[in-house]
Amino acid sequence: MNDDEPTRANFAPGYVNLRNYEEPALIKVKQLAHVCIFANDLDETRRFYEDVLGIDIQFNFLRDGKIFGFYLNCGGRSHIEVFHKEGARFSETNQINHFCLEVEDIDAAIAHIASRDVEVTAKKLACDDTYQAWLRDPNGVKIELFEYTGKSAQFTGGDRVADW
Repeated sequence: MNDDEPTRANFAPGYVNLRNYEEPALIKVKQLAHVCIFANDLDETRRFYEDVLGIDIQFNFLRDGKIFGFYLNCGGRSHIEVFHKEGARFSETNQINHFCLEVEDIDAAIAHIASRDVEVTAKKLACDDTYQAWLRDPNGVKIELFEYTGKSAQFTGGDRVADW
């Protein structure tokens, strides 16, 4: 052995000899599990997500015998987590700008939402070849509705020029 070659004895405690280090396997994300939002009024927020967007409650969070939050089932293994927080408000400068829900029929979704007296934008074909519409929940959280097409970049790939 060469005298200049590091040995276990001449490494400082807590350091690892990288010469024999094996790279761990990469994390493989399956899908987005949930997003979390805060609500000023849990009952109003629950009604909005159930009645306007048709999303079922998966379960409630209880503390001291009272509901202080709930999980919304967005299909498959995706959820929206909602917790009560007084004074919560959405801002355009938040790190997370919006969340998006894939819908089967965006025209039907827009018609249903509008019938509940909730403001929703018209359908637009976006630069990624998906249809989209926008609305806000009672807390001001921006929600994008998405309907994929056969040409959607999410499936076909390729760069797209942003038109906004």
